[in-house]
Amino acid sequence: MTSASPAMTSRVENEKELVLERTFKAPRALVFEAFTAADHLRHWWGPRGWELTHCTVDLRPGGKWHYCMKCVDRAQGDFYGMESWGLGVYDEIVAPERLVYTDYFSDAAGEINADLPTTQAILTFEEVAGGTRVVSRSVYGSEDALKTVMDMGMLQGISETWDRLAEHLAEPQAG
Repeated sequence: MTSASPAMTSRVENEKELVLERTFKAPRALVFEAFTAADHLRHWWGPRGWELTHCTVDLRPGGKWHYCMKCVDRAQGDFYGMESWGLGVYDEIVAPERLVYTDYFSDAAGEINADLPTTQAILTFEEVAGGTRVVSRSVYGSEDALKTVMDMGMLQGISETWDRLAEHLAEPQAG
């Protein structure tokens, strides 16, 4: 097992699945809500220096989560001003235990970018002593697809994103 951050562990299974785990100091229902409500996602989704400038959530099987992350940190050089659009299509919702969605790179209109890898995201939320353990299993179509997103810096990005989630959950207004 390798560690991307002191609080998050990561491993690759079956050559095309990235498994991430982290325990958050918050009740399971709140952590699940943070992953599924636009009012929460706007505060933490994306790596440091990026903000959600667009976020809509239709939380139902077949519903969509459409978002745009924009780099607002001038220190990130060529990334400054860049937008990254995503589209999630919910497959399964068992609140507050499990969330499954297919994640795509998209554009502002929600059109899927077929040139970039698709991810099936399977998240479980488990009550543990002191909080909620989130296990995220990202399944890719091939080993090359996983390598593509890893080469894009996805592991660092999700580590920073989950750090931001931990900070958000600690804020009084999150509860």
